[in-house]
Amino acid sequence: MATDTGTADSETLATEDGVRRRDFINIAAVSAAGAGAVITLVPLVSQMAPSKDVLAESTTEVDLTPIKPGQAIKAMFRKQPLFVRNLTAKEIAAANAVPLSDLRDPQSLEERTKDGKLNWLITMGVCTHLGCVPLGAGEGENRGEFGGYFCPCHGSQYDTAARIRKGPAPKNLEVPEYKFETDTKIVVG
Repeated sequence: MATDTGTADSETLATEDGVRRRDFINIAAVSAAGAGAVITLVPLVSQMAPSKDVLAESTTEVDLTPIKPGQAIKAMFRKQPLFVRNLTAKEIAAANAVPLSDLRDPQSLEERTKDGKLNWLITMGVCTHLGCVPLGAGEGENRGEFGGYFCPCHGSQYDTAARIRKGPAPKNLEVPEYKFETDTKIVVG
């Protein structure tokens, strides 16, 4: 019987050693697989980062000095037209005189401009109907019956605050993220 007890103890020890060895092998295999996964994923994830030319186009600086009251310019932001308009007191009054209940996409001029810079209206130059470029930023261009912008593709008309007033466009011209670096320079993006 003593031999039976000795044999049982040996089998128990072997099983315990086997479990320990097996655990070690499992941990080593899982660790190697994890390291392999990380090594594989790092280049895949890093290739999704934007390239330097894309990062360079992520912001646009616009000098406001040459834009006189009543004028607008076209600039480019992320390969799309950007309208920067210096509103006159008359254009501001016309925009503020419109009841918000009359607008399809109700926004006040104050909501579309920065505090203390009510005369500077910065919008994307892309019609919200089908993406055409509205007229009205260039000198002598048709501004429509509301004095803002006119889309020649399907006849959408925007007022002096670039809010949709007539035509198929569902929304106002988009106001991108921008900030004033100085009183005469903005950074869009």
